[in-house]
Amino acid sequence: MEGNTRVFSPDDLRLALGLIFTPDVVQPVQIGSFLTALHIEHLESDLNISRQLRRSFVDGTKGNGGGCETDFVVDIVGTGGDGHNTFNVSTTAHRRCRAGARVIKHGSRASTSSSGSATCCNRLDVCSLHPRGHAHAHTRIPLLHPRASLSPALAMIAPYRKALPHRTMFNVLGPLINPAFPKGMVLGVAEPALGPPFAHSLSDGGVQRALVVCGAEGLDEISCAGETHAWELVDGNVTEKTLHPEQFGLAVHPLSAVAGGTPEENAETFKLLLMSGDKIPERLTPVLHFVLMNASALLVVAGVAHDFKDGVQKALKSITSGAAWRALEEFRETGKAAVRQI
Repeated sequence: MEGNTRVFSPDDLRLALGLIFTPDVVQPVQIGSFLTALHIEHLESDLNISRQLRRSFVDGTKGNGGGCETDFVVDIVGTGGDGHNTFNVSTTAHRRCRAGARVIKHGSRASTSSSGSATCCNRLDVCSLHPRGHAHAHTRIPLLHPRASLSPALAMIAPYRKALPHRTMFNVLGPLINPAFPKGMVLGVAEPALGPPFAHSLSDGGVQRALVVCGAEGLDEISCAGETHAWELVDGNVTEKTLHPEQFGLAVHPLSAVAGGTPEENAETFKLLLMSGDKIPERLTPVLHFVLMNASALLVVAGVAHDFKDGVQKALKSITSGAAWRALEEFRETGKAAVRQI
């Protein structure tokens, strides 16, 4: 920094990443130091930089989305790095949105928590898809893995992200680079300051309806523990609001009641929620409510539910009827077939 002027521009970042992503040019310690420097200077949250990176990573995938650009595709994702290590709520919520929404989730392995969305899905024998692959998967809920769907460069950087104790620029970039180009999104951020710029950045990227959320605890999900800061995007207009479990018709639960575990433990909880019908164990009520809140928000953004309470009822019906689990099984089999065709 020199005064109030940034001396590290998006062009500088592209040049630096070009060196990092070239094999055997940069030492691992230099990569870690570079990502840490970006974190210290808050450049990881500079959405002008993120927009430039989004163009670099995503523009080359246009035309490979199997026609998804013409559909009202929605996504639910958190930037991660909030330090709370909660259950895989967005992953489970997106599986519950069989009720009329076309969801293509862009999820990855964990970098700062114990179990990311792709990790959890792998434990369920669910594979992620290349952007060309989801064209063959005739289900509403595919999962795209960033490393497979965008660039081998992301796979190269993954070990260094995992080794660092803080989030990196890729946490911020990840939600912006879904190659299915969703028109609706529920996006969680870990800092309220990121809410407005993220909402406007999504609008700039072609998203028509979105809800950017940040739990009052610094949670990158809609919080089950109390208030959540929210920024609603509708056709270019951003409105700030506050959410609370009462608006969903649900009880308040402490975050300790929805703590995540190992990938295996989270997968077992996932299966128990989706396979128990109307006999979900009482001990899982906090997790159920946590998931229903976030699934409801996605259904509202998708235009399937007319308000949050309606969204909760639709998501719950998807569970108790077995539709959510059947959707998972359908995707598991169809997704494997799609991957074999790539």
